[in-house]
Amino acid sequence: MEYSVLMSVYAKDQPDFLRTAIDSMLCQTVPPAQFVLVCDGPLTPALNEVIEGYGERLEVLRLPVNKGPGFARNHALSHCRCELVAGMDSDDISLPDRCEKQLAAFERDSELAVVSGAIEEFNEDPNEPFAVRRVPLTHEEILQYSKKRIPFNNVTAMFKKAAVEAVGGYNATLRLFEDYDLWIRTLKSGVKTANLPDVLVKVRSTPAQLKRRGGRVYAKSMMRFRRQLLKTGWISRKEYVMSAYPHYIVCISPNGVRRLVYKIIRK
Repeated sequence: MEYSVLMSVYAKDQPDFLRTAIDSMLCQTVPPAQFVLVCDGPLTPALNEVIEGYGERLEVLRLPVNKGPGFARNHALSHCRCELVAGMDSDDISLPDRCEKQLAAFERDSELAVVSGAIEEFNEDPNEPFAVRRVPLTHEEILQYSKKRIPFNNVTAMFKKAAVEAVGGYNATLRLFEDYDLWIRTLKSGVKTANLPDVLVKVRSTPAQLKRRGGRVYAKSMMRFRRQLLKTGWISRKEYVMSAYPHYIVCISPNGVRRLVYKIIRK
């Protein structure tokens, strides 16, 4: 089975991290048939130098202005030629057999539309993870879990292009919860999903990145998204209260407290 890689990059990304992320996908035990990289607005000379070094191994798309991750990913998705698409972030590291394991899952069950897996979080050294985020494995467990938290690790997701396009792709107006929103709409469409127990990607989780998961702007966006899930009937009022308010408290807590909470949750 063939697959396309979908990745977006923007001006604030780090060149060394981008190079490592790209290499981790190009060096898969089952290499991609296509690598689509969308530049979300003008990039720094250092980032452009990294990208140009790969030559024709990357299919590079350039947006004249920064449009946000949802718009950028939709643009890249429209250029993906393969039925299966592996999403990847520009600062993380996929394990060498990540895609091989996901392709095997799709081969075992042709009805699957989305397959993700576990991630290891690290600060500076990828060989020294401080936490593992696991997600429920079966479709039934994924449905229930989605009412509380995002049921897939986004950076590990491999999905059928047709299934995502059928629900309208990413919502470009949601800058913070576009992934969660996409997976809820995908689940609503009735497709089958699964997660693997294996760690597939090593994810950077620096203090700066953790800070972006909190603050009052993030908290308000989260509450707005949760209210939308309540309004559409995906969650009950009890589920809304039990998920939204604890999350809100974590969001507005100091960065150190938030980091401790995430560590406890991961363990």
